[in-house]
Amino acid sequence: MASLSARALAALLADWRTASAGPAYAVLADRIRLLVLDGRIAYGTRMPAERELAAQLGLSRTTITAAYAELRDGGYLDSQRGSGSSARIPQSSTIPAETAIAGYLDFTKATSPASSGLADAALLAAEEYPAYLGGSGFDLVGLPILRTALATRFTSRGLPTEPEQIMVTVGAQHAIALLARTFLGRGSNAIVESPSYPHAFEALRLTGARLATVNVTTDGGWDVAALDDELRRSHPALAYLMPDFHNPTGRTMDAELRRRVTAMAEAAGCTIVADETTAELAIDGPEPLPPLAAFGPAITVGSLAKTVWGGLRIGWIRAERDTIQRLARARPAGDLGTPILEQLVAARVLDDFDTVLAQRREQLRAGRDRLVASLRGRFPEWQVPDVAGGLAVWVGLGAPVSSRLTLAARSNGLLIAAGPRFGVDGAFERFLRIPFSYSAEETDRALDALEAAWNSLGQSAPQDSAYLAEVV
Repeated sequence: MASLSARALAALLADWRTASAGPAYAVLADRIRLLVLDGRIAYGTRMPAERELAAQLGLSRTTITAAYAELRDGGYLDSQRGSGSSARIPQSSTIPAETAIAGYLDFTKATSPASSGLADAALLAAEEYPAYLGGSGFDLVGLPILRTALATRFTSRGLPTEPEQIMVTVGAQHAIALLARTFLGRGSNAIVESPSYPHAFEALRLTGARLATVNVTTDGGWDVAALDDELRRSHPALAYLMPDFHNPTGRTMDAELRRRVTAMAEAAGCTIVADETTAELAIDGPEPLPPLAAFGPAITVGSLAKTVWGGLRIGWIRAERDTIQRLARARPAGDLGTPILEQLVAARVLDDFDTVLAQRREQLRAGRDRLVASLRGRFPEWQVPDVAGGLAVWVGLGAPVSSRLTLAARSNGLLIAAGPRFGVDGAFERFLRIPFSYSAEETDRALDALEAAWNSLGQSAPQDSAYLAEVV
């Protein structure tokens, strides 16, 4: 069973004292509840002892006891004499099927409905499927037809690629996890952006690696000096970066920055893993730049989840041949290959991928314009940045109330991930990621819920609606 130290929990709680003017035990319980709901405290994690947490937070043990009691009453803690307390999810809100969240609008995911041609691609793939049934079905690197299609796509984007430089994976998250356990181990150092994709943090941490952060902001982009310092100081084995329409800030590295970053990493002996799942989701301006690996050494991770559909679990790794071979040797410890039928569907989708992208960009442009205009009209005190692509905006709230706003939004039927979900150490209480990939009706509903939640802050403590946000 995983355990959470008092020091680690205090880092996750960050500035919890500013969340509300209510009793300290109730405010603390609300914040821990959100950490459980958002998955930042995993189900079954052993919580720190009351005495240790009281000392770490500078509170009386009575306050901690009362907070834990409230969490137990709500079904968020299970306490056993002699074994301590463990995080739980109330029975009514275990990881849900769609029917379990009826009535809630889920904005925890920055994703879109399936592209219009996906069903036709699936029918074509089904016709081809019987030709593959004579084999074993275990495919560690990917079908030649799909690897060739992906290599051709990379080449057309400005990065010459051969099929042997491609491994097909079960989505981008699988690719990140495979790379992490191949290149990292207990005691290794790794660099991540802050904020960034939280499931990447989880995959890297599972290897036992230590994570160092480099800031990315909506106005200034990457802190290149800090990145250079960290590369020289900690000699990291791996750096996980998102150079195109960064999640969640929306920033993109220009050509000169791509050259600098890859050169710095190469000089430090650090392997860059460039997550390009949103790289082709440009909305405004010129076509996206070539992949980061066209400017210097880097491994590329991508998928069809953001461009086609999250339910099509196809991702890939683009790397040098020897790296692909190394990954193929390491892969069986975690899985034995990517499903054949889904690979055939993906290959058919890539036959007319430019049309898919054009339709997706049109949808996202309309969603972006509607969301940004509405946010600026309804919430003039918020800082709403301009974004040229991707799927979401990283909004500055002007006050450290993101977690409290998120809980209040749940009371108004909206599920949305709090800003600290995207940080390593509980930061970003002043920010909220809001997707613009949903329909106009859903966007308006979400904004109504946010407006009601925002107006309720300071008037009453938000009521909890239990739900575990698994995908962000």
